[in-house]
Amino acid sequence: SLTSTKNIMKNDVSSLKMRLKELDEKIKAVERQLPAHSIKPPIMTQLFQLEDERDAVFREIERLRQASAE
Repeated sequence: SLTSTKNIMKNDVSSLKMRLKELDEKIKAVERQLPAHSIKPPIMTQLFQLEDERDAVFREIERLRQASAE
């Protein structure tokens, strides 16, 4: 049972890492859209939402790693 729990956590970490990569790519795409001047609020809102989600995914990966280490 412990082995299956670790496998589930590995799968979760793996899928979270994939999500993290997707978010990083989306963030880079949004950043490329940013003009040098007169940044539009909707673009900044999108960027902040993506960064917040990326941070949450990163924290979840760390939480799962700590839980599997115990």
